[in-house]
Amino acid sequence: MNQGPFRVRRPLVLASASPRRQALLAEQGLHFEVVPSAVKEPAPEPGEAPADYAARMARIKGADIAARHPDKIVLSADTIVVRGSSILGKPQDRREAVDMLSSLSGGWHEVITGFCVLCERDALTVCRTVTTRVHMAANSPKMLAAYVATGEPMDKAGAYGIQGIGAFLVDEVQGSYTNVVGLPLRSVLNILLEIGAIGVADA
Repeated sequence: MNQGPFRVRRPLVLASASPRRQALLAEQGLHFEVVPSAVKEPAPEPGEAPADYAARMARIKGADIAARHPDKIVLSADTIVVRGSSILGKPQDRREAVDMLSSLSGGWHEVITGFCVLCERDALTVCRTVTTRVHMAANSPKMLAAYVATGEPMDKAGAYGIQGIGAFLVDEVQGSYTNVVGLPLRSVLNILLEIGAIGVADA
């Protein structure tokens, strides 16, 4: 584990299998248990705002794990990509991935992460959402097809990963970069510090 600037003060559980979220936390020096939630994600409710949906998904996932680990601090998150009022999930196949990227190419979209910090024993539930605006360059159809052929987009909302090969797609980010990766790191650390779940390491 990297010797980052923070240490856990209470047992911490990450309710996510995302290697990107795990890496972001581990790089800060935090030790945690990974217990992904297997709860099926329901579709957005009619008229539900994208940010409300992301927060609700994070709360559902977190509550599932917190109930099984009542004495531990549970961190859950859900990241969505929004174009206009449409939520873009993970592509089902390569054709859908190309279609998603084509719809994002040359314009702005939003990446919204809902995250929750929960502890059943303490009756603690703190949920927040963070929104980042992302501008995707006007990439040619050939470039998009070549990117999809790498396989990277297939497990990512919106069909791209800014922290990987897909970095070339994006030319501007307004807001938290780590939010686009999958976890608004500073916002999460602020909450964990406030409740005493983590602390600053001794120099």
